[in-house]
Amino acid sequence: MPAVVTLSGRLVRLEPLSLAAIDDLVAAACEDRSTYAFTRVPNSRDEMASYVETVLAEQAQGRAVPYAIRWLNTDRIVGATRLMNLEYWQGPLLWSPGSLREVGESPSVADIGYTWLSVSAQGTGVNRESKFLMLSHAFETWNVHRITLKADARNERSRAAILALGAHFDGVRRAESRGADDTVRDTAFYSILNAEWPAIRERLYTRLGYAEAA
Repeated sequence: MPAVVTLSGRLVRLEPLSLAAIDDLVAAACEDRSTYAFTRVPNSRDEMASYVETVLAEQAQGRAVPYAIRWLNTDRIVGATRLMNLEYWQGPLLWSPGSLREVGESPSVADIGYTWLSVSAQGTGVNRESKFLMLSHAFETWNVHRITLKADARNERSRAAILALGAHFDGVRRAESRGADDTVRDTAFYSILNAEWPAIRERLYTRLGYAEAA
């Protein structure tokens, strides 16, 4: 199982998800639910407790690394996200010139998903920096081959945000899953490859204002 560490930026701190965050997550989720049409976000304490317990079980199996998103400007937890669908390919594999890693030391590929934010944190840069921190961890610590990002094909806002990261549009898988509105969902798939990360990292670094602060 990969080590679970806190990821810190200028706007946000991604804290390992725990049962202690449940009440803060409920408060964030209940600010205004009008933007959750395409995203499953628990809306009661019991639902949130079940949500957190389920993902912590996946974490214990080495399948996910979940985070609570703390917005440093307000010192409030404003949502959640996770590295998920972790796959450990058979090895040893060539990860970089002259080095081999045995299977299971780090994930080989992963998804970033189940991201949701309170209304007050949307459009503030919190989502972008959260994604940047997870991408940096996945590519630079785990050295993954690929990160996958997905969105309901109808969710133009999420799709635009993924493209703004620099991800490649891979296509739409029809009837891929059950949607948050209980319809049959078509899902748009995007990916970033290890070889693409340095250029994407440079662009995001500038967009996040890190270059000016250095």
